[in-house]
Amino acid sequence: MKITILAVGKIKEKYLRDGISEYTKRLSRYCKLELVEVSDEKTPDKLSETLNTQIRRTEGNRLFRYIREDDYVISLDIDGAMPDSVELSHQIEALGVQGISHIIFLIGGSLGLSDEIRERADFSLSFSKMTFPHQLMRMILLEQIYRSYRIMHHEPYHK
Repeated sequence: MKITILAVGKIKEKYLRDGISEYTKRLSRYCKLELVEVSDEKTPDKLSETLNTQIRRTEGNRLFRYIREDDYVISLDIDGAMPDSVELSHQIEALGVQGISHIIFLIGGSLGLSDEIRERADFSLSFSKMTFPHQLMRMILLEQIYRSYRIMHHEPYHK
């Protein structure tokens, strides 16, 4: 299976790049992993709702360039479903059994995802009602995908 993490913005912090690199290496034995970054828009401090929507739409259009019709798209969204690690593992495994060959996980920028991108998603996933930096979410997501594969293969992993 191919898994793509499609995210807005670049990772600037070394500790996050190192963590992402580690989980990318670990995942290489389970799936083909691709990390794609699209550029983010500058966001002024005082932001009107119109400009907020416009920025999310611009970033969303950049994400759409990488999504094909037959891709299974999972958006990271604070209002999404909150499965536990075992449930997420079962969901990824079930998608493979159903013949899905490519899953794209979407991570928006600091303002989140556009309505158009959210509507395209086949599933909406939330890790918490709390807000996390979008760069940190990449590493958290990769860790959970890695944990999912360990669970699928009945391999030990710390709880």
